Amino acid sequence: MDKIIKKLPKRAREKHAENKKFFMKLKKKPPKNLDYVMQELHENEFERTDCLNCANCCKTTGPLFTRADIERISKYLRLKPQQFIEKFLRIDEDRDYVLQELPCPFLDNDNYCGIYEERPKACREFPHTDRKKFHQISNITLKNVAICPAAFNIVEEMKKRVAVK
Repeated sequence: MDKIIKKLPKRAREKHAENKKFFMKLKKKPPKNLDYVMQELHENEFERTDCLNCANCCKTTGPLFTRADIERISKYLRLKPQQFIEKFLRIDEDRDYVLQELPCPFLDNDNYCGIYEERPKACREFPHTDRKKFHQISNITLKNVAICPAAFNIVEEMKKRVAVK
């Protein structure tokens, strides 16, 4: 898996122009069955992919933390929300709460998440490939294919299955 992860950013760069063009066409005229196809591609990929073998998302990128995430995780960790923020988060240039440092402080050596049941919404939904109205998040997807081997595979399969004009 390490070899795949190391090659992923280069592979994503090589496919970037092709993917960007594909997503621009997809945004203009998304097929009616796109959500159904994406759900199927997502499920098929995650039958083969075990995130515990990778956890690259947790090692290289951090999620946005909503107010609800902060409240829920703070309670789980028995911290006051402000203590949680001070200990783990910072405000980024978009005024969002993000992790102070990477890899994620809740990731253990076996790639398990120490707050898995309470993890942020962004972590629960990553890599967002089964999201409804998938065509609306192409910018996020273009970034995620460089981070997540499953997202890369899903997009490659999507280009074979989804006709765009």
